[in-house]
Order: sequence, then structure tokens, then C-alpha cells
Amino acid sequence: MKEYAYGAEKGNIENVISWLNEQASSDGLKLNIKSEDYILSTQNFGEFELFSLSDDSLTVRKLISKAGKRFGIKMIEGGYKEKARIIRRRKSDYAKVLKGDKVIGHLELESARFGKLKWEVKSEERR
Repeated sequence: MKEYAYGAEKGNIENVISWLNEQASSDGLKLNIKSEDYILSTQNFGEFELFSLSDDSLTVRKLISKAGKRFGIKMIEGGYKEKARIIRRRKSDYAKVLKGDKVIGHLELESARFGKLKWEVKSEERR
């Protein structure tokens, strides 16, 4: 699995994962969702419980925004990279914060390149 940050607002992870699994099976997608048991805290958007996905296609990203809309919660959709190829000691990821279909902010996340892969918020911006 690729290490992108996906998350649901704290307290809603079980509902989101079960709904995503139902929708993926009805659409014929082979999707493996795993809860990371890790909470990512932000100043502007609150706390998120992270999960990982086995597939990172456009269809799955649409399902994530639909899940946020269905439950009325904020979601993190990660997996966005910067265009410049810069070699760094730490791994970085960029994520959108979604409320339904609307993007309400962006996060820049960092993690150690080796060892435990706990994402930390480096910077965040509201839209």
C-alpha cells in the first residue's frame, strides 16, 4: 500500500470505513481499507482519525468525498505531491481538507522516511 494520508473526523471512522466497503463492493471495486489507530490534530480543522487504502484511483477519491457528504463530516484526502523533485530527509505529503464536495483547506504533512510512519502537520491553510 502507498502511504498517503486519508482521514475522517474523529469519532466517525467505523461508519466511514463500513460505508466505503459497502459502496466499493456494490461498484465492483476491490478495496482494502485499514484503520491506522492514529489521530492527526490540526489547529484550524480539528482532529482526524487516519486510515489507509489499497487503491488510490479517481473512483475511490470520489467515494471519499461522498462519504464526507453523507455523514456531514470533514475528510482528509491525501496523496498530492509537489512538482519539484527535491530530496529530503523526511517524507512529505499534501492533502485537501474536504467538507462534502467543497475544499475548505490544505495540509502539508511530514513523516520520517524510515521507521514509524506517523504523519505530522507541518503547515495548514484555510481556503
